[in-house]
Order: sequence, then C-alpha cells, then structure tokens
Amino acid sequence: MGNGNTRVVILNGVGSVGKSTIAKALQEIAHDSFLHVPMDSFLEMLPAKSYDTADGLTFHRTHHDGRPAVEIVTGPLAAQTFHGMRLAVQAMAEAGLNLIVDDVAAVGDICEYRNLLAGHRLSIVGVLASLPVLEARECSRGDRMVGLARAQFAELHTGIAYDLMVDTDGRTPGQCASYIAEELGL
Repeated sequence: MGNGNTRVVILNGVGSVGKSTIAKALQEIAHDSFLHVPMDSFLEMLPAKSYDTADGLTFHRTHHDGRPAVEIVTGPLAAQTFHGMRLAVQAMAEAGLNLIVDDVAAVGDICEYRNLLAGHRLSIVGVLASLPVLEARECSRGDRMVGLARAQFAELHTGIAYDLMVDTDGRTPGQCASYIAEELGL
C-alpha cells in the first residue's frame, strides 16, 4: 500500500499538444524515478475491430468554425478501458511508484483521478497550445486524424481546476518539463 509520498503528475491536454514528449523530458530531469503512463498505450490495447464501432470508438467527421474536425464518441468497451487505465494508475501508485500520466481527460475523468489518488501527492497539469499550433503539429505527425485537436480544443479543459498550467506554444518539451519540475518540486 502506498504511503502517501507517491507522486502522480497527470498531464492533461488535447492530442498533439506535447504531453508524451514532456513526460519523457520530465523523467530525465526529475530527482526521483517516474514511470510514464501514456493513454496511447491503453488505446493500443483495444482490438482493431473496436474502432469505428459503437462498442469501442467512433469518429465523426464534422466542422468547427468552418474547418474539419473529428469528434470521438466513446462506447462501452472504450469507456471500460479508460476506467481501467485510471484504476491501473491507482494500483501503481499504491505500489509506491511515482507516475507521469499523459491523458485526454474530461472533467469527470479528472474527478475520478482525484478520488482514486486522494492518498497520494497528485498534481493535475493542464497542457495547452493555441489551435493553429495544435493543428500544425497534428498535420506534421502523420499518425493522427486531422481535426481531432480542433474538436477537443474548445471543451477539454472546461470545468477542470488545474494545479498548474503550461503553454507549449514557443516552448520546447524540455522547457515545459523544467517549468513543471520547478513548480511542482520534482
């Protein structure tokens, strides 16, 4: 059982904002050892046949402000998977492991993290970027559906009280990690 000294840092932001690269940079500079728990690893656990099905994840192409957007609808299997991710994070924290979690979590998901990790040193960090920067990153990656960031941009951070926020516009992942480490005493 965790002793309450376990650190959990949740990096929350839309796709292509830089959470994973910041997490890796944080691992390198933090005084203590941290495991990186990426949401993408849990997405990869879903069977390929669950994509574009009501049970898994469906992708609805639409337009926001006249530009292409892709809204994701989470079905029961995907919802169970994401809940399982949060329980896995709790179990790892209970085992005494320091964690950096990168997630695309809405207010209800963040509330669940706060409840599950109440006995640990939890910091929720909002990772932000402007929409033009997000869309440029999304296009250059080649592994994301163009329009995901636009669909998530307006609503993801709504209602979430962050312990810290970092804007990735014009900052390298290393600079963002340094700022987070300094502010959180990592």
